[in-house]
Amino acid sequence: MVEVIVDEKIRFGKPIINGTRITVDEVLGALAGGMTFEEIEIEYGVNKEGILAALIKV
Repeated sequence: MVEVIVDEKIRFGKPIINGTRITVDEVLGALAGGMTFEEIEIEYGVNKEGILAALIKV
């Protein structure tokens, strides 16, 4: 199970997808910009579960 975490030592404490340095804001911005889940998976190296975790965090 992928989850969103906050760690003050990673990305200045911004919410990130666990196991990555990808922020929730980056994922949401990509979706808002029109990227598909598949494009985000390729571009950022996160899986569908990570993208959904970012959406749930909102």
